[in-house]
Amino acid sequence: MDLFEMLAEQRVYNWMAYRSFEELEVWKKSCRLAVRMYEALRACKDFGLKDQMTRSAVSIASNIAEGAERGSRLEFIRFLHIAKGSAAELRTQVYIAQQIEALPVSCAKELINDLKTISAMLQNLIKTLKPKT
Repeated sequence: MDLFEMLAEQRVYNWMAYRSFEELEVWKKSCRLAVRMYEALRACKDFGLKDQMTRSAVSIASNIAEGAERGSRLEFIRFLHIAKGSAAELRTQVYIAQQIEALPVSCAKELINDLKTISAMLQNLIKTLKPKT
């Protein structure tokens, strides 16, 4: 294990021991995305789609928080995978909402870019937390 890996591992252990999920940038970004999703869909008349999309958006940040509070690195990783799945689910719903004109193209593109960023951030956090083999 090189110095960088040792420092990264130490940061993970320190974070697990001393910090809260509110300090995670991916959690903050996910919360902002959920708020934007509610705002973007405020006028949407398709209540089923609106409900599903807002639930998916809230699920991302909620699973990050729940996993962080579980107290186990493996449980945290499991919930990060669930959050990543919710991000993919929401990205699919955004594509569909754009096609049926429930979301403007510019808004959909922005949301998709943010969701791709969140997914990448989650994957990086998962990679950092995974035990080294």
